[in-house]
Amino acid sequence: MIRRTALIGLAAACILAAAPALAASPHDGDWTAVVSKAPGSTIPEGFKLTINFKFGDNHLVYHSANTTNAAKPYISDHETTLDGKVSPFPNQERFNQVSVTQTDPDNLQILKMKDGDVIAGEFWTFSKDGKTAVRRGIGKNPDGKSHAYQEHFVHK
Repeated sequence: MIRRTALIGLAAACILAAAPALAASPHDGDWTAVVSKAPGSTIPEGFKLTINFKFGDNHLVYHSANTTNAAKPYISDHETTLDGKVSPFPNQERFNQVSVTQTDPDNLQILKMKDGDVIAGEFWTFSKDGKTAVRRGIGKNPDGKSHAYQEHFVHK
């Protein structure tokens, strides 16, 4: 009986010790773009964008929905590692590859590419309290003209 109790206690301790590794990232979930008066902000009134992050061990599942034009929403999905390796970016006209690097727990670099050419580089900074984030980047429009952007998000 003592041996069985000790084994159960050991198993419980192992499960509890592993729990932090299984914990969700504070950045998991929906992030909604908001109009900001911060210097450099480029989100116009009426812009509707929500991005969902799901982080794992060296893994990211990304889903975004831009519903500014409700009749023609722009959906973006990709699944990548967080170590900068290039992964496929399916179902996109402008991009066919993506590379994500988590530079520290609160910062990401996302490179969206077409055949190895970076079309958009974005850099995410999540607040320490997990409530807000800023996405800064430079992207090339379909007409070939580049532009900088800075977007503010709130965690829902």
